[in-house]
Amino acid sequence: MSDERRSRVADLIGDLSFSARSVLATALLGADEPHLTVGELVAMASLFGISDGAARTCLWRMVSNGELTSDDGTYTLAGGLLERRQRVDAASRDADIRSWDGTWELAVVSLDRRSAADRLALRKAATGLHLVELRQGVWIRPDNLDRDRSPVLRAVLDRQCVHFHDAATDIPAETVRSLFSLQHWAVDARRIIRALCDEIETEAVATDDFAYWFALSVAAVRHLQLDPLLPAEFVPRDWPGQDLRSAYRRFDEVYKQRLSTAFR
Repeated sequence: MSDERRSRVADLIGDLSFSARSVLATALLGADEPHLTVGELVAMASLFGISDGAARTCLWRMVSNGELTSDDGTYTLAGGLLERRQRVDAASRDADIRSWDGTWELAVVSLDRRSAADRLALRKAATGLHLVELRQGVWIRPDNLDRDRSPVLRAVLDRQCVHFHDAATDIPAETVRSLFSLQHWAVDARRIIRALCDEIETEAVATDDFAYWFALSVAAVRHLQLDPLLPAEFVPRDWPGQDLRSAYRRFDEVYKQRLSTAFR
């Protein structure tokens, strides 16, 4: 039955094989504080078949790349990984949505020439800021979120775009729902909620369980980060955004308790 349940979200969690970097980074991204000891990180890696030597080598490389800092056997997130943790934390908290006054936020590409890397960076930043592309080079969303959110992502937009707030538009609500793929997001959110609730009740703690829980946790956080955070005017009454946040927090608490027991 466990395998049957887990197959329901196989396409959402992807390949259950993880690199040393992805395991170590995710462990730090999900820890109560953005730092763990080398012993804790090596123990986490061992649950996924990663050797002590491979884990330590990967930690050294992550420090060299500016992703971590090291102090007396403790590794702490830095650079882009630290900023990503802040986005992960924000995604799992109750959404901070302002009352909407009907105006829109726009980011319009203003550079004549951009490299492929610049275009990819802009797409990732705009998506991280919950904007959607209306047409090539024009990113929009209802102006109901904190304008100072995610400064690192905002800086990417500022370098490539002209930014507008309090803009007016008569774009139909149905078009907005389609642009933000609300139905698709909600369907996958409900699948993840069900999977999280199933695992909260699961008692087994084999190595395969930890790998699955790890992957499911990553999938839940990624999906939460894609919640468009639209005003109530655009989402159905049964929108599952808050339910997914609540289910993830309950699951995360149980998962961390099981990890702690496994380490001991």
